[in-house]
Formats: sequence, C-alpha cells, structure tokens
Amino acid sequence: MNPIDGIVSGLGGIVHSLLTVYIWIIIIGSLLTWVRPDPYNPIVQIIYRLTEPAYRLVRRMMPTVFNGLDLAPLIIIILLQVIDIILVNIINAMVLS
Repeated sequence: MNPIDGIVSGLGGIVHSLLTVYIWIIIIGSLLTWVRPDPYNPIVQIIYRLTEPAYRLVRRMMPTVFNGLDLAPLIIIILLQVIDIILVNIINAMVLS
C-alpha cells in the first residue's frame, strides 16, 4: 500500500463518519418534531440549523408531505446512504487496484 492509498482511505473514512453523524442528526431532528422541545434551547437550535437547509432543498425539488407526514428526513437519509455506499465502493476500488 503506497501513501496515497492510505490518504485516500483515511479521507474516505472521515467522509463516511461525517455522513453517519449527519444521518443521526437528521434522525434526532425528526424525533424532536414529535415532542415539540423548547425552541430556545441551544442544542435544539443547532439541530434545526443543521437540518433545515437539507429539508428546504428536498422540499423545493418535490412534495414531501403526504397525509400530514413529512417524508423529507426519510428521503435525505436514503440519499445519504446511497452516497455513502457509492463513495465507500469507489474508495475501496481505488485502494485495492
């Protein structure tokens, strides 16, 4: 394994970890909408600030509310999982070749 493969593999691991953390932030944010927490809580504000831009992007592209249920978090999680799997496969192919 040459040093470039190690760097690519390490960066791929960082991207994978960041995508996993963002998926968990989206899950937590969607669960928070069910309990209506204090909107002035700093943690709640951070979660909303991290998730709302992605929600807005998806909502602009397609309708996401069906029967009163917002499916934007689910759509984003599925897209992030697909991106994660594709990136991991590309990085593994680069490192193994």
